[in-house]
Amino acid sequence: MQVTRELLHRLPKAELHVHLDGSLRPETMLELAAEYGKPMPAQDAESLRDYMHVKDARNLLEYLERFDITLSIMQQGEALERIAYELAADLAAENVRYAEIRYSPILNSREGLPLTAVVDAPLRGLKRAEQEFGIRTGVIICGIRNMEPATSRDLADLTVAYKDRGVVAFDLAGAEYNYPAKKHKDAFYTVINKNMAATLHAGEAYGPESIHQALHFCKANRIGHGTRLYEDPDLMRYVNDFRIPIEICLTSNVQTRAVASFEEHPLRQYYDEGLVLSLNTDNRLMSATTVTEEYWRAHQHLGFTWDELVDIALMGFDSSFLHRTEKLAMIREVKKEIAAMEASVP
Repeated sequence: MQVTRELLHRLPKAELHVHLDGSLRPETMLELAAEYGKPMPAQDAESLRDYMHVKDARNLLEYLERFDITLSIMQQGEALERIAYELAADLAAENVRYAEIRYSPILNSREGLPLTAVVDAPLRGLKRAEQEFGIRTGVIICGIRNMEPATSRDLADLTVAYKDRGVVAFDLAGAEYNYPAKKHKDAFYTVINKNMAATLHAGEAYGPESIHQALHFCKANRIGHGTRLYEDPDLMRYVNDFRIPIEICLTSNVQTRAVASFEEHPLRQYYDEGLVLSLNTDNRLMSATTVTEEYWRAHQHLGFTWDELVDIALMGFDSSFLHRTEKLAMIREVKKEIAAMEASVP
């Protein structure tokens, strides 16, 4: 079947790696900035959208600088609820059926909002979006690598407190180079010891050693990015043998110089080796992308066929942190819809 953007838009998809503070609507940013008296680097939505799109970063750290702008207007419960609701609405509009939305509540408590309020607000927004648009969502709470391990432990406790209340996993994000994951292993122990899931940003700005620590010190169930996994064939075999899913973010990997170009991204190698993969946006605003666009780029630059992209979409649902029975029910439903789609295309 010929791959078109329109078909990829209609394809039921899962989004497992998207940051709340990297996925705001520029129009909303301007409205909240006016309401809260915060400066913005541009005064109209299109100029702001263009400014927030990172085109000039030399590394991950420079890419992350734009988050200071979004976080400045994400310190109030009403703002967090609205931003989460709008993100879920935007995802549902491109037929994303299930999304795991991540953020670090410690970054939204700078003006005194209690951490519980920082979690409750997005959950309210996501619940409203679920009722209105039929999308399923879960929240992933992130520790931050370059903060003290004690902060990660507090955020791990917060994750556990919201088990079965909308939070599905714990993550470690932020600057990777010089901030090893193993320093935060106690936080991961806290979460895993309560039978909760863990994912971990690794192998993006640092090599396979970072992925090794994520797996063997922090017991991650999934790996965020995993871009440099191929540099250690033995570790790659381990990831493949134990079916550890990799959350691939093509566009942001090119932006942060984790890879030189789309064509050089290891996604094709990983797929051909049989790894478990999903395609994700990372940050819709800073990467100026959508889930549909990520699938399109895999087709355009790495030659992925319709059948292969369907396979990746199904792996995305299967890699989710939904409970097994819910996951299987969703996959059955999605497979039926894909079969109907394929039958309707001449």
